[in-house]
Amino acid sequence: MKKDIHPKYFKDAVVHCSCGKVFKIGSTRQEMHVEVCSACHPFYTGQDKIIDTAGRVEKFRKRLAQKVEGKKKPAPKKIKAEKQK
Repeated sequence: MKKDIHPKYFKDAVVHCSCGKVFKIGSTRQEMHVEVCSACHPFYTGQDKIIDTAGRVEKFRKRLAQKVEGKKKPAPKKIKAEKQK
């Protein structure tokens, strides 16, 4: 087995969540910043919360509302007049 190929392991690595929670874990990185943790993730909290970092949910809801409210009939097809000789 090769020597000195494994990264240094930190037993007291600090994790900072965007919700404000700070906790310690074991990791190869000494400090980490995360967006979601077990204190604020909807699966663990049971709250109906949508996590949307890119605005995808709002974009979808906007498209859905437009389609539901304005159910338009398709425009009639234009018939080309035949050339007369």
